[in-house]
Amino acid sequence: MIDRFRVGVITSSHGIKGEAKVYPTSDDSNRLKKIKKVYADIKGVETVLDIETVRFQKNMALVKFKQFNTPEEIQALRNTDLFVDRDNATPLKKNENYIADLIGLDVTDEDGIILGKVTDVFPTGANHVMEVDMGEKKVLFPYISQCILDVNLEEGKIRVHVLDGLLDL
Repeated sequence: MIDRFRVGVITSSHGIKGEAKVYPTSDDSNRLKKIKKVYADIKGVETVLDIETVRFQKNMALVKFKQFNTPEEIQALRNTDLFVDRDNATPLKKNENYIADLIGLDVTDEDGIILGKVTDVFPTGANHVMEVDMGEKKVLFPYISQCILDVNLEEGKIRVHVLDGLLDL
């Protein structure tokens, strides 16, 4: 399991006071308002950034970090990923997992036969979808209780029910 989760990416500077435009990568963009510090890899050095303020404009967060006060300082951070510790991540509900913990897990059917590995999990309109690399093809499994039977992080496996027609493509 990973220790840190990406919560955003700095895309550019905003205004003259050194605010950063941050594209939120978390499923709850308002979460940025609750975070006091983030981690960033700045020129190969892991750096703690203290968040002073967060406000939103359309789909972007405008973040003011205590360490930076000019647009030029922020512009130098373009495309920098922002991370939080697992301890500061959004708390999970019962039977929930962090997407980052699912990537790379083996996927087995109900009989224990390995189908492939999880390469991505992403939201759709109704539910999340899990992409599984099966070697010669990638298959999308709906991340719903009828399909995902068990997630065992300790064993590194997800047991699935293969819905009718799912593997026919």
